[in-house]
Amino acid sequence: MSSLAAAVSVPAPVLLPLHRTSTGLVTGLGLLAVAVLAGLAVDDYWFNAILIPFLIMALAGLGLNLLTGYAGQASLGTGAFMAVGAYATYNLLLRLPGLPLPFALVGGGLFAAAAGVLFGLPSLRIKGFYLTASTLAAQFLLPWAFNQYGWFSNYTTSGSISAPRLEFAGLDLSTPQGRYFVTLAAVAVLTWLSINLVRSQAGLAFMAVRDMDTAAAVAGVPIARTKLTAFAVSSFVIGVAGALWAFAYLGTVDSRSFDLDRSFTVLFIVIIGGMGSIAGAFVGSAFVILLPILISNVATTFFAGAVDAGQLENLQKILFGALIVVLLIKEPAGLAALFAKFRRRLATWPLRP
Repeated sequence: MSSLAAAVSVPAPVLLPLHRTSTGLVTGLGLLAVAVLAGLAVDDYWFNAILIPFLIMALAGLGLNLLTGYAGQASLGTGAFMAVGAYATYNLLLRLPGLPLPFALVGGGLFAAAAGVLFGLPSLRIKGFYLTASTLAAQFLLPWAFNQYGWFSNYTTSGSISAPRLEFAGLDLSTPQGRYFVTLAAVAVLTWLSINLVRSQAGLAFMAVRDMDTAAAVAGVPIARTKLTAFAVSSFVIGVAGALWAFAYLGTVDSRSFDLDRSFTVLFIVIIGGMGSIAGAFVGSAFVILLPILISNVATTFFAGAVDAGQLENLQKILFGALIVVLLIKEPAGLAALFAKFRRRLATWPLRP
């Protein structure tokens, strides 16, 4: 344990003081309570346009962060692994009638984990840009396969898949509120498991490989197993996110719903929120998903009719991109680090200017 901790440039999470762990637990439970209360108070627009996509993209960002932020393995195949999770869950529910929804989601995640391990094998020999190119192959190959072979979509003429009736224990979960609580439950469970993972011996191994795999090997870390485990765990979380994206958010999807743009969106969430941060996935998702909605509403309110609609949309994209650039210049470690710095300053205020 000591040799492994020495190979990591950050303190071992398992050695955090008790009061910090308790504070994090209270904060997490408080946020979960707020999310539950929000699910009982808001209308269908909030579910469909804001809360559900925010949670799902945060979950996808969490999965990629485990791989890239904690284990240091680059990937641009997020959209492909989301597609695997979506199509696998669809076929499990279709071909195994009566299979409970949670088991179908887990099954979809397991198929995505297997795909992640397969396309993660090159990480045993290559790294950096070359590994990114390898995972990019998954982004083109897997959606092509789902579109080319009709079995995956049950031979529909359009090649798309539609959400089956969502229910569990006799409860109808196909309503916007039901789909929100399904998403919230999956996100809460996987976030809790991820927090425990990064604080465990496996999490220390991830960070050791990220910081310097040669030193990690000297310290006794099994490099190959650690890298493939990171790909498997990351792809499992991303696969569940893909299934939720298909069935809890869009309802009907095809392979184009998980294109390269989806992979870049999740990557931006990780970079903006903060690499190597669980909270960063949620902060980054809020920035990427919610800020464009806010900009759009403000622009429509003040400039509707005065500016052409197409030009107004382009101006919104320019403003959004400029905000990302300013943010990364101000705090390259992401919004999570910026908030942590602000919280530390607030704790010593007014004793410190």
